[in-house]
Amino acid sequence: MSLYGVLRTGVSGMNAQSNKLGTVADNIANANTTGYKRASTEFSSLVLSSGKGSYNSGAVVTNVRYSISQQGPLVFTTSMADLAVQGNGFFVVSDEGGTPYLTRAGSFVPDSEGNLVNTAGYYLMGYPLANGNPNVTLNSLDGLERVNLANLAMSANPTTSASLGGNLPIGAAMGDTFQSSLIVYDNVGNKVQFNVIFEKQSDFDPLAPANQQWEVRIEGVDPTGWSAGPFTLEFDTSGQIVAGATMTPINIPNGQAMTLDVSTMQQLASDYAPLDPIVNGNAPSQVDKMEFGKDGTVYAVYEDGTRIATYRIPLATVPSPDKMTPEAGNVYSASIESGNVQVAFPGQSGLGSILSGALEQSNVDMGEELTAMIEAQRNYTANSKVFQTGSELLDVLMNLKR
Repeated sequence: MSLYGVLRTGVSGMNAQSNKLGTVADNIANANTTGYKRASTEFSSLVLSSGKGSYNSGAVVTNVRYSISQQGPLVFTTSMADLAVQGNGFFVVSDEGGTPYLTRAGSFVPDSEGNLVNTAGYYLMGYPLANGNPNVTLNSLDGLERVNLANLAMSANPTTSASLGGNLPIGAAMGDTFQSSLIVYDNVGNKVQFNVIFEKQSDFDPLAPANQQWEVRIEGVDPTGWSAGPFTLEFDTSGQIVAGATMTPINIPNGQAMTLDVSTMQQLASDYAPLDPIVNGNAPSQVDKMEFGKDGTVYAVYEDGTRIATYRIPLATVPSPDKMTPEAGNVYSASIESGNVQVAFPGQSGLGSILSGALEQSNVDMGEELTAMIEAQRNYTANSKVFQTGSELLDVLMNLKR
């Protein structure tokens, strides 16, 4: 047996317990840190070969593990910009230089430039919806931009699509008309009102039912007297629309070509009943607040009540989240052991949903950490006794020469 080996083994044991105390200290210090994931120290033995009649003491090797995939408890807040992931997945954030990271820390607030940034200074990333639905690259973070609220102030958007549902009475006589009014918006946000006029083109014979047709005209209410159509709607004998469900183009004065969707219109034995008028676009208005959908869609809600989808926030993950590399600020980067980043929208590909007005707390159990601290303290003391005993035996050996 080598007394120097005993000393080295004792030092190895003290170093291992020091590492364990280090992770315990980090966990306790970050017990109230949003999105923090606890670290733990695992031990494995290092055995040295020994000959007959002698034993060479080895050492202990430490391996730090992170419980990144373990979700912490959720707490609810009064800020709609506080975001939490319910289930699998991570927010994609970036630092000042644009380097992307993954995180569960969703305490975002607008900075001086309108970018949503969390308490660690990382910017929330999302896909802009200005040009329609984004094309997501499943294995790349390309195309993501900082979610910015400043660019949304005092915005006017022209109407490009509208829809109207309801019922047209099947018993109406040829020439009967019904009308409803809609408000749309031109290029600079002016309100433009028009009437949608439905005129029956034939009488209904219950003894010989056949497809029924309606003529649809669009007539502007303003003095210019603009109009569009006529369009033809056709319903089958069960009252379902079979032709003319989409009317286009309807050219709004000083606006865009609009599509009017009436695919949910029916022809049943009931009175005229227009339902569910929906129009996109809005008049000039300031942004009143932001809303975040569970599917990651970010809506700008204007003072006039108009709600416009502006961004869509994706979630990202890796095959082995616990193997990611932790970085300062509760962010993680992919490593060789964790696998490459995979991107999708909330609710897709096994990913969770986004909760607005909530934060994920750390997954640290204070009782467990205090117990681990006591164990590490006792074990450190025991290893120091081994070192002390080896040192005393060396003193005895040295004194044999005297």
